[in-house]
Amino acid sequence: MTASVKLQGIVKRHGATTVLHGIDLEIRPGEFFILLGPSGSGKTTTLRILAGLETVSAGTVTMDGSDVTAKEPGERDVAMVFQSYALYPHMTVAQNIGFPLKMVGTAAGEIERAVADAAAKVDIGHLLGRTPGQLSGGQQQRVALARAIVRQPKLFLLDEPLSNLDAKLRLETRLGLHKLQRSLGATTVYVTHDQEEAMTLADRIAVFMDGRIVQVGTPREIFATPGTLAVAGFIGTPPMNLLPATWSGASVELGGANLPIAQNAGSAGAAARPVTLGVRPGDLRVVATDDGMAATVERIEDLGDSWILSLLDADERSLKLKSDRPLDVAEGSVVAVSFAPEAAHLFDATTGARL
Repeated sequence: MTASVKLQGIVKRHGATTVLHGIDLEIRPGEFFILLGPSGSGKTTTLRILAGLETVSAGTVTMDGSDVTAKEPGERDVAMVFQSYALYPHMTVAQNIGFPLKMVGTAAGEIERAVADAAAKVDIGHLLGRTPGQLSGGQQQRVALARAIVRQPKLFLLDEPLSNLDAKLRLETRLGLHKLQRSLGATTVYVTHDQEEAMTLADRIAVFMDGRIVQVGTPREIFATPGTLAVAGFIGTPPMNLLPATWSGASVELGGANLPIAQNAGSAGAAARPVTLGVRPGDLRVVATDDGMAATVERIEDLGDSWILSLLDADERSLKLKSDRPLDVAEGSVVAVSFAPEAAHLFDATTGARL
């Protein structure tokens, strides 16, 4: 069984400080849903409210249509995997995995079967006799996952579960985690500040900034059409180039150059207005001198399968250009850069809202 989850008007205050400002969110049954945002944006607090580990100052938490706002963690049929794994050092792997079942009085034979099954799902059947101190970080992480799935909860909550692993192991575990979630079909809510993790794992993402959800969508929607300047600057590696420009009709004036953009319906004949222009590094390209904006090449980074140019425009503003092939330019040289008309993102210069 999987759970549907609904948060309505969730406010959380710690004394005079408001941590969450009215969170509204719906998570569908079986969905892999990610709460993404920088540190201190409210995503872990939201997860802890779902788990019942934090109370709300206002608002309601609903699971499968029933109000669980005031229910204790044990009454919610959720399992949580923490960043620290929280394993008992004196217990074996088998005892750690079976502990939630032992707490609710499950028969010993049944626990043994359930533990073997959960361990097999995360490929640690050969480690059941060891203690956590004899395991690597990646193995401990899988023990924590097995302990969560042994109860077959309706809802999995994972708080930065891969952040203590090295880069290679994170990648492997990420793939395994996605496969596991799909095989279990369990509704999963996952907190991370790592956008690459979010983009590769999520069915949908909620982007948190300063205790508010600023955008909800699929990874593709959030990358292709960021709803605000803040989201545009947060998503993408390197992040989107954001520059002040003047927009009139089908072009923007930027650094002394007039560059065409895909014309917004209803913008023809409108008065010129200040905007923030956004262009992804992968959409920026070196062009003939007359067709672009002048920029100085500060640094060239060769990443093996791609090249990143750090540029400075005439007003000393930094830009990044990403290319999948080496460019015939040198550090210190002046080049002209431009972008395809449809690659431009325009944001209101005052509010930061997408235009």
